[in-house]
Amino acid sequence: MFETINDQSIGLLFKNGNYVRMLGPGRHFIWPGQTLETCTRGTYAANSLPLTLLLKDPQVKAQLRYIEIKDNELGLQYKNGNFQHAIQPGTYGHWIDDEERRFVIFDINNPVIDSSIDPNIYSRPQLVNYIRQFMVESYEKGLLFIDNKFEKVLEPGLYSFWKNATPLNVVKVDIRQLQLEVSGQEILTSDKAAVRVNFFCQYKITDVMKAVVNVKEYEKQLYILLQLALREYVGGLSLDGMLEKKEEVGPFVAEKLQEKCAELGLQIITAGIRDIILPGEIRDIMNQVLVAEKKAQANTIFRREETASTRSLLNTAKLMEENEILFRLKELEYIERISDKISGISINGGTQVLDQLKQLFVPTGGGKKKE
Repeated sequence: MFETINDQSIGLLFKNGNYVRMLGPGRHFIWPGQTLETCTRGTYAANSLPLTLLLKDPQVKAQLRYIEIKDNELGLQYKNGNFQHAIQPGTYGHWIDDEERRFVIFDINNPVIDSSIDPNIYSRPQLVNYIRQFMVESYEKGLLFIDNKFEKVLEPGLYSFWKNATPLNVVKVDIRQLQLEVSGQEILTSDKAAVRVNFFCQYKITDVMKAVVNVKEYEKQLYILLQLALREYVGGLSLDGMLEKKEEVGPFVAEKLQEKCAELGLQIITAGIRDIILPGEIRDIMNQVLVAEKKAQANTIFRREETASTRSLLNTAKLMEENEILFRLKELEYIERISDKISGISINGGTQVLDQLKQLFVPTGGGKKKE
């Protein structure tokens, strides 16, 4: 029986299951009891073939590339410089062809991916199951922990690592401006008045290494520092003093905690009192004091205006006393005001009433204009 092997194939001749020799392209006669395994160049050898035995033949060894990938390794196959696929652990035989093929084996015990690998292939379906990725946003910094040990600080960007049994974690830290509220702090002033204070603080993380690695729960520690500084300042003031100096509390706290916050990797940007809540009795007393003060101010203003009005009337009276024409004009002004409010006049009493009205409107001799 004749078998034909084309130019892109290799023939492996077996007799009774034992390897005999390699056959090149052409037409070959196969005797009874013999079998021919045809292998295409550029492909992997079948798993059923005895690679170790075949490689003892110099002819086969010259045509077959032997690939061994251990359990802690991953192989990448390239064709003409382009990535084709990933190769899992195992032993493989690859028939050599005319194409430029490259097989690269990487130790994935180290999760850091070799820089020689093009990052553009990380998302390929053939490779995506072997890679784990972490995204650090533009407003974040990342802390890389490999095998639960701190490795380095990661700047914003996309980071890729081999997927293996080694624990790997990226802790992301927000480096934007943050705010912390210290609410309902009950504090005794120096005059033993119990007040409740709502305080706020705006801060940011300046050293992520200190804030996350060297310090446990930096936000809770900052909260306690704010409490202590607030109690120290408010406790040294009387109630009236605290109400007068409440705008100074924030700058005092920020300045006092500057050094301690630097040890935590933090920086206070601004701080201040949001609310001061007084006990009910003190609040009622202060409201009464406020009402009394406002009444006293209103009484003072009323008396001042009354004095000014009296002084004005006195000055007007003196002017009218010295000037008869001015006195007469003032009379006519009031008569005009009264007339505006009268729609009609009914006269009873004869000519005597008319004479009296006439006297009101007829100028006297003292008011005549001299020629």
